[in-house]
Order: sequence, then structure tokens, then C-alpha cells
Amino acid sequence: MPATVKKTIFSAKVMEEKKMSDIELLAVIERYLNGEMTADERTRFEILRNENTGVDSAVKEHQEFTARIKQYGERVAFENLLNDIHNEIDVQALKDEFVHHPSLIVRLWRNHHSKISVAASIAIFAVLGTLFFTGYLKTQNTEYKYTQLSREVGQIKKSNEDIKSSLTHLTGNTIGVKPPPSNYHNTGTGFALTTDGYLATNFHVVSAADSVYVQNADGEAFHAKIISTDPAHDIAILKISDPSFKALAALPYGFKKSKSDMGEDVFTYGYSGYSKEDGVYTKGYLSSGNGYKGDTVKYQLSMDVDFGNSGGPVFDSRGNIIAMVSGKVAHADGNAFAIKSKYLFKAIQSIQSDSLKSDKIILNTKSKLTNVSRTQQISKLQNYVFMVKVYQ
Repeated sequence: MPATVKKTIFSAKVMEEKKMSDIELLAVIERYLNGEMTADERTRFEILRNENTGVDSAVKEHQEFTARIKQYGERVAFENLLNDIHNEIDVQALKDEFVHHPSLIVRLWRNHHSKISVAASIAIFAVLGTLFFTGYLKTQNTEYKYTQLSREVGQIKKSNEDIKSSLTHLTGNTIGVKPPPSNYHNTGTGFALTTDGYLATNFHVVSAADSVYVQNADGEAFHAKIISTDPAHDIAILKISDPSFKALAALPYGFKKSKSDMGEDVFTYGYSGYSKEDGVYTKGYLSSGNGYKGDTVKYQLSMDVDFGNSGGPVFDSRGNIIAMVSGKVAHADGNAFAIKSKYLFKAIQSIQSDSLKSDKIILNTKSKLTNVSRTQQISKLQNYVFMVKVYQ
């Protein structure tokens, strides 16, 4: 009988005598798995598998090996298909054709729909997988809403150090000045309009107040009265009525009535954050000429503000007040809203003359902070910005 692979006699005895090499055995297994044996050869080989565990193990190992090779080949083919799709689809060309020739969309879909579908499916699975494993899909759906920035404090008991810092020095005519109560309900920020104690803040800061105190950068607190309110534009005008208050020096900043431009650098100084009575400087830029949902009364600012910033002044780079902080988008940092300064001018003009001790409030329109550094600007203006403490 010829010694060819096809004519191999499959028996344990022959295997033992002929000492079939591994290569020859592998060739026989290949023929067996590929279905290239005759029925008689296949029968005898299966008998051999039953008689010889070594042969049977070799068949199983080779079968597993070829299956893995096949899977790898399929994977490589799939990757090549994706690469071909990526190389064949010119995204910029498609964009140009969609924009300038919208009538070609149907034809492009017909020509490329199978490739586009495969690519889109892979992209969708990749995105969903990323969202799932990062836990994003478990995040509750939160609607972004406008929120005001007055800071509710609750029933806070001031420490002895705080009480001491709020007292004026017991010299001269300040002896016997009564300190403000410590259980204020909420706070905001206000800023001087004039040297004789007129201040501006948000209406929502003081709307429910039984009494109001304002505290300066040195920790001195003064009783103040609400002189006028403009609820429609969220503006309130206060007047320090405390006998211990001394007139301020000339205001270093000016008030800008004209419109400011998008992209302008802006900053604010106010009393924000929880359990803090120190002024906080924050910078940003004017990101939109309108406020929340197109509100024309306000600007939108790219600026991180916090509760307590309500009523704080917004300055441009030259030290002009261009707006007053009023709120932000809830659950989203970096989106603040501020009432345009022209509405502050209108609110002041509408004050009844009998509510003012002087004839009228005249706002300074010339800033003295134009050619000084930012640190110098803050140093000069901080004594004119107050924490507004509301008591109920």
C-alpha cells in the first residue's frame, strides 16, 4: 500500500509501529476536520480516536486552535471593514454636499447606507457603554432653573469674637452704641451709591425683612432703612440710619449707564459662601447681552457666584459698575445673571422726593480706578461694599 497520507491505515498498532510524526498526524487531523476523508477512512480514524487518547486529545486541541484562528481572522476582517468605511467616507465632503446640495441626501444614503449604518451603530454602542460604566445614565434628570443668590443663614449664634468685631470702638460719641442682634435670617451684598449712606441691593434680599443691618469690611455694622423698592427689576435702595455711621470718602468707582459689550472682562466683590463674613473677589467675562431665557433686563456672565452674592456690584476692567448680581442657573457653575446698571438709574429717578433726606441721589459717572492694577482696584473699593443682614 502506498505510503501517502490518504492511504494511511488508522489503527493503534500501525501508529505504534510507524511512529507517525506530529506533522503527519496534524495533516491527518486537518483532513478529518475539513471533511476530506472518505467514509471508510473517517470510520477507521474515529475508531482510532476511541482507542488512542493521545490522538483524541490532539484532535480536540487542534479543533480549538483552528476555532481561535478563525475568530481572530473574523476580527481582523471586521477591523479592516471599519477602516475601509472610515477611509471611504469623507466627512468634510459629506458636510459640504449636505449644506450646499441638500437634494443629494437621498442619493448619498442609498449609496452608503450600509456603511453609515454600521459606523453609526458602533458609535451608539460606544457612547451608551461609556455612559453606563461612568454612571451617567443613573444620574437624575435635573432641569436647569434660575435661582436667586441671597444666603439663608438661619438662627446663627455669633461667637464672642464676632460680636467684638461688630462693635464700634468705645471712644468719643460712639459709647453706648447697641450692637445688632446675632440671629439674622439671610444675607446678601450691597454697595454705596453716595457718600452719605445710600446703598443698592436686590429686592429679593430684603423683601421679607423686619429690619436690616449692613456690615462693612472692618466688621462694623449699621442699621439701615429700606427707602425704595423696584420689585419688577429686583432693586432695593437702602439708607444707613445709624448715628454711628460716618460719611464715606468720595466713591472711587463710577456708574456706567450705557450698554457693555460681550467678551468684556468683568469682576465682582461681595459676601458669598457659607459661614463667611469676608469679602470675596470673583472674575469672569460678559457672555451675553441678555439674561435667563432672553431677559433683556439682565446680562449673562461667565462667572462663578455663590449664595450671598445677590446685590453685589459687577465692575468692568476700568472700575465702572455695569450691573448688579441677582442670580445664577441652579446646579450649573459659571452662569451668573446681573441686572443692567441702567435700571438702577431708573429706580433712583423714580424715588419720591419725600423719601430722600437730600434733594436727589446723583450717581458718580467717572471712575478713579481706570489706570490702576486689579489689586489696587479691590483695595480701594472694598470699603464701599457691604454685607446686607436681614432680620425677620
